[in-house]
Amino acid sequence: MSGVISGFTVIFIVVGVGYLLGRTHVIGDHAHEVLSRLVFFVFTPALLFHSLVTTDLSVVFSSTLVIAGGSAMLMGVIYLVIAKLWLRRPVPELVIGALSSSYVNSVNLGLPIAIFVLDDASFIAPLLLFQIVIYSPMALLALDLTALERDTGRSLVRDSLIAPITNPIVVGGIAGLVVSVLGLMPPAAVMSPLKMLGDASVPAALLAFGLSLTGVQVFKKGESPRRDIALATVLKMVVMPLTVYAIARWGFGQTGEELFAMVVIAALPTAQNVLVYATRYRRGQILARDTALITTLASIPAIAVIALLLA
Repeated sequence: MSGVISGFTVIFIVVGVGYLLGRTHVIGDHAHEVLSRLVFFVFTPALLFHSLVTTDLSVVFSSTLVIAGGSAMLMGVIYLVIAKLWLRRPVPELVIGALSSSYVNSVNLGLPIAIFVLDDASFIAPLLLFQIVIYSPMALLALDLTALERDTGRSLVRDSLIAPITNPIVVGGIAGLVVSVLGLMPPAAVMSPLKMLGDASVPAALLAFGLSLTGVQVFKKGESPRRDIALATVLKMVVMPLTVYAIARWGFGQTGEELFAMVVIAALPTAQNVLVYATRYRRGQILARDTALITTLASIPAIAVIALLLA
């Protein structure tokens, strides 16, 4: 339990610093957008490349990858179907909502909890790889094709082929995976600056999240898409952990520490990266912001209950 408290304390302190910076306007009125763009175009691609190059892929490709990745994808699909039929949202908002309901905070909260609570950081690696190599590219491709203006006369097929190779996060993740599979190790002169830039991704994303909370009221009537947020939150914090428990327990026969770890990971909140994506494409920002905040607060008692029942 002390690991849970420690992980969330780190989160709240850095987010609080971002909020104070926003309230005092120390770094300007457009700091949130500038910082989000830095995270999207520089810090996160560097983090993904460095992480994948230095990760043992034999640990990643396991049943954990199937359970964690499959459940995340399932939550996203459920959100898409319900939000399309019930709320009738356009595609970009559907994509941001699907990510909000399933994209796990696997780095800045997942890693501390994996280390302090589960005593093994490798539990989070499969989900991290799935989100980097499969989930993010799919979502970003959909956003590239539907949220950005397209030149008249350009075909959808051409844009579909070009979009992945022009998205820095997708390029960073795929390049890191290729280098890792080939067994190559870039020289220290290359890896060291990438690590420095990558290390800035988590705190910068948290600071940007804190900045986004300045002068806003979460779940505000008439401004916040309450039904979308409620749907994403319920899927993320209730349905996803229960689904993972059922799949891991009865589908793969997991018990004890493995089962506990899988359910704890599923109960992690929505990643702040979703807000970074929403800010980049200027769609669904309030949905991403409010869902991230609410699920972060809700995950504290959720993980505590899981620990009491399964630890």
